[in-house]
Amino acid sequence: MFERFTKDARDVVRGAVERCEGAGARTVGTEHLLLALLDREGSRASFALAALGLAERRDAVREALDETRRRAGLSRAESDALAGLGIDVSEIVSRIEEVHGAGAMSDGSPSGGAAGGGAKGAGRRTGRPAFGRGAKRILEQSLRMALSHHDRRIGDEHILLALTVHPGPAAEVLADHGVTHASLTRVLYGGGEAQAG
Repeated sequence: MFERFTKDARDVVRGAVERCEGAGARTVGTEHLLLALLDREGSRASFALAALGLAERRDAVREALDETRRRAGLSRAESDALAGLGIDVSEIVSRIEEVHGAGAMSDGSPSGGAAGGGAKGAGRRTGRPAFGRGAKRILEQSLRMALSHHDRRIGDEHILLALTVHPGPAAEVLADHGVTHASLTRVLYGGGEAQAG
């Protein structure tokens, strides 16, 4: 499938691996893909993010992803659902961090292995981190996105579109910052204000 990726899309995948390694994580998660997309300049995805006003709010997105990591990868919706059952995720995180230190629930990877598909209890790895279930789904979905828009190659914009439709923390953070599948499609493929070239 990677032979169908544009240079920009391959750069996003490489950037996600680098983000993962830099964080000391064992698996590449959807958050790593989003962080790699935020690092891009001069691509269709970076144009779309700028057109939607996210270029100025990249730090806010990174902070929101950090907060998700602190909650062991639980989205706000999942935390709210647990609250409905009488489970206060913030309180649990606080108590665990008192004993084990800040970020203890992240297990060294965004999403604590949950949304990122990390392997719990896996020993130390040598070499490159593997792609988690969520990240693999995003890459597979990016192919579907390209095909649905009759694009012959998979670009970084297709990875971004896939992130908006895959439920989880990355999609939630994007939506909280005004980046939805509908708004991206409008910017990338027309039907409104701007169109990425």
